[in-house]
Amino acid sequence: MTQPPQPPNDPPQGGFGAPQDPPPGGFGAPTPPPADPFGKQQATPPAGGFGAPTPPPADTPPPAGAPQQPGPGYGYPQGRQPGYGYPQNQPTQPGYGYPQAPVPGQPQQGYGFPQGMPPGQPPQQGYGYQTTPMQQPQMPQQNGNGGKKLSTQMQIIVAASVAVVLIVAGGIWYASGDGGDKKEEASSSSGATEGKGGESKGGNAVDGAGKEKAPADPKSRVAFQLPLPKVTDITKVDGSWLTDKAYVKTGLNEIVAYDPAKGTKLWSIPLAGQVCAASRHMSKDFKTAIAFQQSKPTKATKYPPCNQVGALDLSTGKLMWSKSVTAATSGDAAVRFDEVTLSGTTVAAGGTEGGAAFDLNTGAERWKPRATTDGCYDKGYGGGEALAVVRRCGTYDDPQLVIQALNPTTGAPISSFKMPPGVDYASIVSTKPLVVAADVGDTAGDGSGISDFFSIDASTGKLLTRIAADGEKYAARCASTEVESCSQLAVGNNRIYVPTEDHEGTGEYGDTNEIVSFDLTTGKPTSDKADAGERYTMFPIRMDGGNIIAYRVPPYDKGGQVVSIDGATFKQTVLMENPSDESIRDAETSFTPDYSEFRYSDGHLYLASTMVSKPSGSLDVSRRLVVSFSRP
Repeated sequence: MTQPPQPPNDPPQGGFGAPQDPPPGGFGAPTPPPADPFGKQQATPPAGGFGAPTPPPADTPPPAGAPQQPGPGYGYPQGRQPGYGYPQNQPTQPGYGYPQAPVPGQPQQGYGFPQGMPPGQPPQQGYGYQTTPMQQPQMPQQNGNGGKKLSTQMQIIVAASVAVVLIVAGGIWYASGDGGDKKEEASSSSGATEGKGGESKGGNAVDGAGKEKAPADPKSRVAFQLPLPKVTDITKVDGSWLTDKAYVKTGLNEIVAYDPAKGTKLWSIPLAGQVCAASRHMSKDFKTAIAFQQSKPTKATKYPPCNQVGALDLSTGKLMWSKSVTAATSGDAAVRFDEVTLSGTTVAAGGTEGGAAFDLNTGAERWKPRATTDGCYDKGYGGGEALAVVRRCGTYDDPQLVIQALNPTTGAPISSFKMPPGVDYASIVSTKPLVVAADVGDTAGDGSGISDFFSIDASTGKLLTRIAADGEKYAARCASTEVESCSQLAVGNNRIYVPTEDHEGTGEYGDTNEIVSFDLTTGKPTSDKADAGERYTMFPIRMDGGNIIAYRVPPYDKGGQVVSIDGATFKQTVLMENPSDESIRDAETSFTPDYSEFRYSDGHLYLASTMVSKPSGSLDVSRRLVVSFSRP
């Protein structure tokens, strides 16, 4: 009997339904580009208070009746479209991957929906219900996290009290020797280099200088925008790649390439069914891998199985090959895959029935699922510069996870490391160096899937260090149902770079945060610290040599930014600054970091949805499949 596919790795990201009307200027490249493709509007100062709402408890379901108004939050106006792309009501019929039951290790609010408001988003009444626009701007309230500053006298008293606590705590902390030495702590660097017309002075970081150059003028414009495809159910659209000539994105039963400057379609690869997994890696000649359903939905088969693996040539727009495999334990039935990755010329796909690997260029099988006597199977793989696997053994209630570095050609283990008890799921953050994230004993408490990072010697399987990543302090994220799903973090220079959680800034209102790092050999925090700046928050997108490319989530009245953080000095250089027009801002901030694809290269930024749905209640007209920004 055909079973529905597995639930999605994360709750739907934005994109629930296509816009009702095309935005001014149309979809695609304006000719000539209008000054404001979205239609210029004046920014409205925030109404009400500026404090962050207190999220409901993790076990509290979404409100069934009239929503309760949360506290004012994050400095954003409250009169926005509801939910920023999230459905107001759950679909009556489960769609592909729609959670039918709580997934172990996932937050249970709304069966996988975010517990709190996504970074950069205004608070919504009842977390998804429409609010009533305020007609007049109001001054910040005096009570709450985002109220006015304390009086001068009270600030002096508080500052003096904090100073005493810090002196005492600091003495104890340094005496314990757990936080690095005083020299490192005192040498923290921060701040942004806003200069124009030069190159960032990199090259001293362990991994060398980056390729991204500082522009003479970082201000960008909207290059193109793509409407959401019309679907009848929740549909995954994972997959965004950049080649030397195109931006390539998963569509509805197809893969499409677009001109980076104009957004015009260059080519399309039709598929038998919808993409259900996509590799985030490419070969040097722009080849990658996907997993997709064997057919389109029909009345007889509403949920076609995800049993096809294929290789794409993104330079020529060709599906090089596609095939399925059968497992020894499933008779003639084809194995269903949950994820796929690429390392060198090896395509590796994993699922609950085991893993299989293929030659990237020919499709020849390198290994396939086989019967085992120990009850173990390959849950999923991490690719890139090397290949590693999360192997799951034991029972569902008492699993034992093993991390193995693999020979990409043969699949033979090079080394093995047993994860500690209490780990139900693990994610591979990086394969070279080998870094794994896990929520040990479900202690993260924030739905991030991360309580600790494990740095492992891939050649021996020896644990180099275990890094505690307190969910109340750090904001990276990994999906428990997919091995290679971590976002908002980066690995380079023998360090892991993570953002801190949002916290109050020093201004009248608005949150901020920092990017910090840990040494992958010692596990200790380093002196690295890059401040997002007042009312901005930021997170890493990727490494650029030894530099970190990061995205700054904007406040309610600004556009987002892309910055390069020098891996040696941790000074920042602005690579791109997006328009602050309200309608453009609304479209940009509808792409939340947890559920979107952020791609930046050579003056082009692409924000893309990873899941779409048919309309559910009121439509948010700011939603797009893709919005692209570019510098002139």
